[in-house]
Amino acid sequence: MEIGIHAVGFTLSGHLRDFVEGKLKKLVRFEDEIESADVYLKLGNDQEDSKLAEVKLQLKGDVLFAEKPGASFEEATDEALEALRRQLVKRKGKRRD
Repeated sequence: MEIGIHAVGFTLSGHLRDFVEGKLKKLVRFEDEIESADVYLKLGNDQEDSKLAEVKLQLKGDVLFAEKPGASFEEATDEALEALRRQLVKRKGKRRD
């Protein structure tokens, strides 16, 4: 799986890059057809939940997307990847039917 991590409005730290990559690699347990992932980490406009994580997964024949805010980039990333995990489980269930 190819992983692209993009920081918008700030400089991405090595710790944050490793955190996001580690979390993304865990999604392969739910779907082995993930070709690539693009993650955009942005600073939000409001003070509360001022960090935003947008994640796009490219699968064979499909694209999944999730966008979640959080108090930190780690929290926002966790929320977005949990939303994608639910989408992957739902997609897998539909394929079996």
